[in-house]
Amino acid sequence: MRIYISADMEGVTGLVDAEDVQPGGRDYERGRLMMAEDVNAAVRGAIAAGATDITVNDAHGPMRNIPPEALHPAARLIRGKPKHMGMLEGLTPEHDAMICVGYHSRAGAPGVLSHSFMGHEIEDMWLDGRPVGEIGLAHATAAAVGVPVVVLTGDDCACAEMAEWDASVTTVAVKHARDRFAADLRPVEVARTAIEEAVHAGLAAQRGPTTATAAPSDSPTLTVRWQSASVASTLMGISGVRSTDSRTVQAQGTLPSLYRLFGVWMRVAASLTNQPPYC
Repeated sequence: MRIYISADMEGVTGLVDAEDVQPGGRDYERGRLMMAEDVNAAVRGAIAAGATDITVNDAHGPMRNIPPEALHPAARLIRGKPKHMGMLEGLTPEHDAMICVGYHSRAGAPGVLSHSFMGHEIEDMWLDGRPVGEIGLAHATAAAVGVPVVVLTGDDCACAEMAEWDASVTTVAVKHARDRFAADLRPVEVARTAIEEAVHAGLAAQRGPTTATAAPSDSPTLTVRWQSASVASTLMGISGVRSTDSRTVQAQGTLPSLYRLFGVWMRVAASLTNQPPYC
């Protein structure tokens, strides 16, 4: 059984603030070890369920957060950037299941460190007219690849967002949001045990042929509203991109190609802006 783990950081056990998840933050070094241990709990659960090949993609920010020496030796790590598929780099149809560790809710929604990919720069996103963030877009892309998302970990708001997309996904709330930078934390060992047990049970239930929930449509439309009109106007230079107003662009295509195109949009936006993600 081949397992793919996409590991973000904002939804990791114990982390609540930019200082926990941004390089240079007072508690970042502690945060990256906490991230590694949540991932390791998922790896242990996967091994217990019979996984023989485990790929972990460091999917947060600089994508160099998990110290390689801190990762469980049974897993391989995809680290660094740029990556053509960003948070889903390395995901292939050969994987039997995907696990999302440390995910968070979308921009404008309740939840610890909630945002969509780029902090304040992305105000809203829609996939086929449906509000979407990192959770929904990852789920839809994995479905298009043919890989089911089996488990997601994060705060209670991230878990609720996943349930709205696919109620069959097992979710583990490692903390309960009190506000965007505050949470009621589950004890660390309790949270990690819950992750390990959920992954074990979720993957055990997936044994045999698996089917992923279908993508929104054969050729979905991705719409993004930016904070800056200059980002939207610059993106209009890319073939297939159209505007709906001065700050909103959209494109239609097939997943996962549309996901990769969105990665190009973010690189353009990053070159034009210099705003920290959590101000």
